[in-house]
Amino acid sequence: MMPEGLKLQSARGQDPSVERTIDDLAEIGAMVAARRKTRGLSQQDFADLAGVGRRFVSELERGKPTAEIGKTLRVLNTLGLDLVIRSR
Repeated sequence: MMPEGLKLQSARGQDPSVERTIDDLAEIGAMVAARRKTRGLSQQDFADLAGVGRRFVSELERGKPTAEIGKTLRVLNTLGLDLVIRSR
């Protein structure tokens, strides 16, 4: 379980309704999938845009607990999402 102070939010605070505390990687995956679908991108098209493999996107969206953090950050950045760590 991730600390309570870990939040995912839109880049530059543009959409405050997106900010929420994340309890597990499945929640990050769900946010990634929702944002990707909102943009009308297939997993393959999005993977190409983010510079990762389609399999990585698929596994991340399903909440794979061993997702590589560097690639995860690249995906979040491509979608305009920031990972913010705050002290409690």
